[in-house]
Amino acid sequence: MLSSWSLLLALASYAVSREITFPPVAGIQHPIYGFAVDEDAAELDITMMMSGITTFAHLPYVHCLANESEDVEKYDIAILGAPFDTGVTARPGARFGPTGVRQGGIRIGAEFSWNVYTGRNAFLEGFRVVDCGDAPLTFLDNTIALKQLDKAHKVISGRKANHTGYTVPRIITLGGDHTTTLPALRSTYHHWGAVSVIHFDSHIDTWDPEVLGGGLSHYAGVNHGTFLHIAHEEGLIKNTSIHAGIRAPMANKKYDLKNDKACGFSILTARDLDKFGTQGIIDKLKERVAGSKVYISVDIDVLDPSYAPATGTAEVGGWTTRELLTILDGLDGIELIGADVVEVAPIYDNPGETTVLAAAEVVHSLIALMAATPVNALS
Repeated sequence: MLSSWSLLLALASYAVSREITFPPVAGIQHPIYGFAVDEDAAELDITMMMSGITTFAHLPYVHCLANESEDVEKYDIAILGAPFDTGVTARPGARFGPTGVRQGGIRIGAEFSWNVYTGRNAFLEGFRVVDCGDAPLTFLDNTIALKQLDKAHKVISGRKANHTGYTVPRIITLGGDHTTTLPALRSTYHHWGAVSVIHFDSHIDTWDPEVLGGGLSHYAGVNHGTFLHIAHEEGLIKNTSIHAGIRAPMANKKYDLKNDKACGFSILTARDLDKFGTQGIIDKLKERVAGSKVYISVDIDVLDPSYAPATGTAEVGGWTTRELLTILDGLDGIELIGADVVEVAPIYDNPGETTVLAAAEVVHSLIALMAATPVNALS
């Protein structure tokens, strides 16, 4: 049996062996991954994922909507939130989409974003990408809100780009419901003229405003199902535009498709992917928009609800997230002058944040497409 003295010595030895020494408390959070070393032995600071304000992919925040008299940091690609959802015909909630997509992008960081498929890092290709925050939009009057978004796009795209190779910054909008694409197309027209739209969606969104909402009032006719019809009427888009992923039912047996064609669109249905494969879809999209400037609009409901439940008008039978990302990456080389990801309504997501994670990665792919091909503006 151990004596009392021996027992005390044993306990003291155990206490010493279990002692933990903590580093000094610093006022600055250390990077979560420490430091990474590139091929040239330069240290790259990997941003702490859970610290700081939540911008998309931890991008620097720039007050892009500051008064003209204020100095604003230059940028080449701007992320702009459009918290608007009073143009929906089904479930509301997309006004919180910009916040949701930023939350979904919290694990993305500039220094830690080398693409395993392409070997590229879109954030490190010489273009300054920033988060401009959200446009200040009223939720009480659609007409005023859309005018506010018109102005936000005008201000942000009206600043001189940081890159010396071209003059006009490009914008990726985080919706918001799909009505928010209309102000974006008005903005791109000002700088690049009419564009071909690649529209990823389960719905055609070219419905005649007189059919969808306009029977009540002109005000009601401007919504997330008519904005492409209106864009066509305003001359913003070319007759070389195309839908991809369509599967939702039509309101009229013949008129809807006839009107859609008149608005300048051809259609790739969701099940066309089964016939042509991802490469076939890529080839058809590129062929359709060849020789023109391109705007890409991604309604997150192009994905099947099993991959993106958090949306206003979910339609079963859609694409997987991997299929959509493969198609987007395959569009490398197009002259992409603007883009958006819309209809993300985080309240309907699951605890695993399936939808916002997918939406954030789509934004990442859109940034890569822009970084791959600079585009000079007409004005």
